[in-house]
Amino acid sequence: MFENIIHQEVVKDLSVDIVNHKLPQSILFYGPSGSGKLTCALELARILSCTAELKGSWNCNCTSCRSHKSLSSNVVLLCGPGDRGLEIKAAKNNLLYQACNNSRHLEAARYLYIRAVRKLTARFNNVLWEGNSVFSEIISFINDINEQLELILPGVQLPEVTDLQGILDIIEKKSDQLEQKYLYDSLPVNQVRNISSWAHLSAEGEKKIVIIQNADCMADAARNALLKTLEEPPRDTMFILTTKKRGAILPTILSRVRTYQFGQRNPEQVKEVITRIFHYIPPMDQKIPDTVEKFLYCYLPVKPEQVQKLAVKFFISIAEGHIPDISETLKVCQNFEPRILFKIFLQGIIEAQHVLVHSAGGCFASEKVLQLIQKCNNNVFIVNQNPAASLEELARNLMLVNKTNSMIFRQVLNQEN
Repeated sequence: MFENIIHQEVVKDLSVDIVNHKLPQSILFYGPSGSGKLTCALELARILSCTAELKGSWNCNCTSCRSHKSLSSNVVLLCGPGDRGLEIKAAKNNLLYQACNNSRHLEAARYLYIRAVRKLTARFNNVLWEGNSVFSEIISFINDINEQLELILPGVQLPEVTDLQGILDIIEKKSDQLEQKYLYDSLPVNQVRNISSWAHLSAEGEKKIVIIQNADCMADAARNALLKTLEEPPRDTMFILTTKKRGAILPTILSRVRTYQFGQRNPEQVKEVITRIFHYIPPMDQKIPDTVEKFLYCYLPVKPEQVQKLAVKFFISIAEGHIPDISETLKVCQNFEPRILFKIFLQGIIEAQHVLVHSAGGCFASEKVLQLIQKCNNNVFIVNQNPAASLEELARNLMLVNKTNSMIFRQVLNQEN
């Protein structure tokens, strides 16, 4: 079991609970970004649905396992926010490389790519979007993506590399448009209610699996709706929640799930994960990144270092008493698409203001700054405010904190000088 989840001791606990039939209906996977939580959740769904006598092997070829490996099973609902575009780009690069070299890893690269795309398209399942007026627009994107995927599915002879490149380019373009235009930054309450309705429908003896990624990213209404479902879950439905922040999950929800902790892999383990999954070979003058997150950042349209420099410039402008040039920031950061660029920008501000903690007055101001940054983050990723308006509000509030604390942000300037 869980052969594809490497350097995570938690899979041993999961395996024991499966074998002993002690796995509860509602569980929570928590741990740092890139620790394999979603992959493990999908693998757990496959294992529980496997119809073979000896469940668990990735090489199982039963009908159920084949559908789960290609993420086309109709008994799994995958939802929740998540940045999928970078993984699709990384998997595309891997598939093209393996195809060019006719590598023995080609079939694995094909599965990796298809799964990367369907981790996105699965979030637009008609069950989840029932009653949403924009779903008719979404269907057009899904159909275009599926039409291209049909040309590279397992069992189909791959096209020549040039044609394959064209197919993957179309999928990438459509996937980017789908994600940027329609994928939510916090799970909508209507989808939680649709999940509950679906879970209560008869599945003719099959176990249904609901996977909610980043379960901490919900407004209060969605959290309360989920809590009601978890209080009395349907007998044949299992709920798997994932989060990077266990403390951000409602205590009442935590009390209804069993938690499994995923650890932080060390740099050498991360390099093995990246090499084994993506077969990544870095350029001559570079090393393999020491986190999965940094590896995926290689596929961002703007380098993280450039975004962080803009964040420092933003904060220094405020420290000098000037209004930051937000229009320039938006232009260079391509309007923060994908949204992960906005998270990197906010992290840059956090790092820029860190010198404030070197004095008593600075500690107080730093606390206020962190609160405002958290509010800015929530405005974009939960309230769905646009980044421009959110940054304008953040700039005004930071200037007020600076002014009411005797222009204490000068400490940042002194540190720079």
